[in-house]
Amino acid sequence: MKKNFTDFPLLESKKKTYPLFYPYISNSSKNNIKKVLNSRWIGQGPLVDKFEIKFKEKFNPSLDCVAVGSGTDALHLSYLLSGIKKNDEVICPVFTCTATNIPLLYIGAKIKFVDVDPLTLNIDINHLKKIVTKKTKAIVFVNYGGIPCNLRELNKIKRKYDLKLIQDAAQSLGSKFMGKDISSFSDFTIYSFQAIKHITSGDGGLLVFRKNKKILSLAQRLRWFGIDRVKKQGGTWENDIKEIGYKYQMTDMGACLLIDSLKNFKSILNQRKKLFDIYKSKLSKLKNLRVLDTLDKNLTNSYWLCTVLCEKRLLLQKELRKFNIETNQVHFRNDRYKIFKKFIKKQKFPNMDSIQNKYLVLPLNNKISVKDANFISDKIIQILKYI
Repeated sequence: MKKNFTDFPLLESKKKTYPLFYPYISNSSKNNIKKVLNSRWIGQGPLVDKFEIKFKEKFNPSLDCVAVGSGTDALHLSYLLSGIKKNDEVICPVFTCTATNIPLLYIGAKIKFVDVDPLTLNIDINHLKKIVTKKTKAIVFVNYGGIPCNLRELNKIKRKYDLKLIQDAAQSLGSKFMGKDISSFSDFTIYSFQAIKHITSGDGGLLVFRKNKKILSLAQRLRWFGIDRVKKQGGTWENDIKEIGYKYQMTDMGACLLIDSLKNFKSILNQRKKLFDIYKSKLSKLKNLRVLDTLDKNLTNSYWLCTVLCEKRLLLQKELRKFNIETNQVHFRNDRYKIFKKFIKKQKFPNMDSIQNKYLVLPLNNKISVKDANFISDKIIQILKYI
């Protein structure tokens, strides 16, 4: 019996393959993880604290951060810390990983989906302006593939309606707006260190927010069952548990991988940009395919994905597999999932409708070389000439 989960399963071949994703693990990480495994701290310990410090130093020293077990954990905490409660209205992208929206179901919030911008697949600001109301508690947005959203317009809306901006930056580590890290422009920003992200801890996440001792202390308690771990070290149980917390902590094993990867982040990003630029340069000559990117000079892409729009996506995908080139859609529109059906009434998403059968993600990772990117580009050009 066939065991494929999809029409396009992962390629396993003795011949050269071009994987869509591949985890980045540095050689130094492989050596240092042995030290962690031989220490007394393999769960949450001093390396988690060290990673939080190193991350702030590298990306945004003016903010606080709390390392957690996944990007989904970070999103759930950001919703709780934003004061979102049952039946609160929250505007969310219709096109994203379900991890963006599912934690709102934990809380019982009312999700209102916003359409995509056909140029970037980020949220459509024009549609957002039509659906935001005084009842809106928060706007959640995703920087698709590493392309930042229109943060200027989002902050105008935030001020007008006095709401929270929550940025799902799982795909956009290193992205910038007007030369500043994107985390400077939202109330809460979350990052993901899941296996295929820019840098990885196997699975992990980070919650980032403006410096606030009360929020920092609460986030740290919610991360660990509502317990103040610092007070607990005193050996007494005098510190009460006042909030229902979760088991959302990062481990020292994961933090070890991330600390080493942070040292190499510039070269990781430069490599991804180099590959992306090859795709964009070579494929931009095609009339029946478009590479998604931003034309706004204020926005700096972090190149997590290279997504193309192609009318003949399915045929292109099938032909590329003949050359062991993996491609996929990665994310799907959330309004088609049963768990979100109750939030869909008469809402229409014409932009999402127009691109849902066109978008395709190309290989972009540390296992793809410049030679590979040129080969893949040439094959796409060749295939689109005859299909």
